[in-house]
Parts: sequence; C-alpha cells; structure tokens
Amino acid sequence: MSSPMRFVAVFPDAEKPHILPPAGGRIVDIKQLRYFIAIAEEGSLSAAALRVSVAQPSLSQHVLTLERELGVTLLERSPRGVSLTASGEVLLAHARAITGSLEQAVEAVRQSGAEPMGEVTFGLPSSVSMVLSVPLAETTRLELPKVRLRAIEAMSGFIQTWLEDQSIDLGLLYDVSAVRHLTHTKLMTEELCFFSAPDNWPFETAPGTPVKLAELQGLDLILPSQHHGLRTMIDRFTKASGVTLTVGTEMDALSQIKIMVSRGSAHTILAPAAAQDFLEREELVMAPITDPQMVRPIYLVRNPAKPVTKASRELERVTLSVILDLVQRGIWKADQGTMLAED
Repeated sequence: MSSPMRFVAVFPDAEKPHILPPAGGRIVDIKQLRYFIAIAEEGSLSAAALRVSVAQPSLSQHVLTLERELGVTLLERSPRGVSLTASGEVLLAHARAITGSLEQAVEAVRQSGAEPMGEVTFGLPSSVSMVLSVPLAETTRLELPKVRLRAIEAMSGFIQTWLEDQSIDLGLLYDVSAVRHLTHTKLMTEELCFFSAPDNWPFETAPGTPVKLAELQGLDLILPSQHHGLRTMIDRFTKASGVTLTVGTEMDALSQIKIMVSRGSAHTILAPAAAQDFLEREELVMAPITDPQMVRPIYLVRNPAKPVTKASRELERVTLSVILDLVQRGIWKADQGTMLAED
C-alpha cells in the first residue's frame, strides 16, 4: 500500500519571521491541511469532526501537531468554539490554495487521456441564449455524452463577474474593453434592428426596408434599463448621432419586451437572433437600422487563471461548430468573425 502523500510546506511572511520553519522546512500532511480548513470553516472542533468523519480527540491532536511543527498558535479556543489567530489566517489561505491546486491537478490527470467528462459552466447573454442554448445542448448530448453542460442565462455584467471570479468556464460577451486580463476571441458581429408588431408598423416603407436611426425619434420604445449591456450600446450610438429616443418603458426581461411589442404596446431595438422565435411565428417584423448601422461584436471569453479541462476545450469546439452552422443557415444573422471564418 502506498504511503500518504506528503509535501514540504513553507509559509513565508516578512512581518512574522517566527512562523517560518527551520531550514529544509517541516513535513506537513495534506490531510492535516484539509482538517484545518474544516475547523476554520466550521468554527468548532465538534462540527469539523462530524464533517471529516474523524473523532474529535484525534482532530485536536492533528491541530496540536500542526502548531508544534510550525511553531505558532493557530487557533484561539473559547467556550463558543474556535477562531483563527493571525498565523491561522495565513495558514488557511495557503491551505486552500494548496488543496485546490491538488484537486485541479488530479482532475486534469484523470481527464488527460480519457473521454471528455465532467461539468462545464457556460454563461450566455439572454439574446444569445435564445438562438444558441438549445442546439448547443442537443449537440453536446450527442457528441460529448459524458460532459454535463450547465448553461446560465444572464446579463453581460453578471457573466463578466463570474468569469473574473472563476465561477464559470466559458462566457459570451459583447464588450471586452474592461476585461483585457481575460482571454477572448471575436466570433462574429451582429446587427441591431428595429422591431414592431405587423399591425403597428410606423413607417410608409415596408418591413425589411432599412430605416435611419433618426426616424426612430418620437416613437414609443421599450428598451432594457441603462445598466443593461444592450441599452448601453444603443445609448452610445444615439449619443454619437445626436439622436434622442423616447423610452416609455424600461424592462430587462427579453421575453416580456417581445410580448409587449408583439401586442402593439410599443417598439424596440434588438438583435434578430433574440427575436427569432417571434419572427418565425410572424408576431414581429423588423427592419435594419442605418445612418449609422448599429452593430455589436460577440466574443468567446475565458479566464486564463482557471484551469482548462478537456471537457471545456471540447465544449468550446462544439460551440464554434454550432454557431458556424447557425450563421451559415441564416438562423443567426451575423457576420462571421476571424475564428469562425478560419474554421
């Protein structure tokens, strides 16, 4: 039987030189670190003992051994439980990093030569999710049967935050100006269009005929609120063109916007992909916007600090394939980006 995994742990701190181990370092068992994390998170030796399935006296002994080997006091003990000392806080941060890296390494090795498997979390803006989520999920089930896709529909701001804190593996964003530290690939550019109910069409020209942005002045519009990425982009175009739009209702729910417009309550500005379902049922009609043309890029984004699993790499490949197919069949009206064109 192989012996337990052990490593040399050195916890440098210029302001607390007394916590440094003697030359060569002390031997600290990874199991001790996991026990210590449980104690710190539970705030109680008895609760931690239940969590890790170890008798409380044995758990206490592990802590005493750690304190003896590191030469510091790690826990403050009181009738209400335990709390970390300053040295304990230092150890907790390192322990979490060490155990997390070990778990990631084990997972990477497991997946390196095997069929892709495991969960991949993908953040999709609402307008993209309308056209992409179903075909992506179906294709993933067929081509990657052991990969569990978790598609989360959310506004771009949330997706950006989740990418930054490594809560998700992949995300699609429209604006990457504030995420230079993230890895991104431009997939395509899609056009924003004017939408109306067929019986509420406000122009003399027929639906499908381009309309100038200035012609939208005075029309009652339903748009997302100003913290929404789509609204921010629309406002940027109108400000640059000196156009003032009348926004009678603000609503961040895409489905409700489409329902209200289809009932003739007002008009809106969306990407065609976001309203594909209503267009197919002829509940909405649209027209391209010109002077200026309102376009936005779409980027596939990763956080390079988050380890890339074989499952997430394969899901990225499937995503590009599905998007290319949707664009080429005209289901997703967009101009292909560099990566899609090369594929």
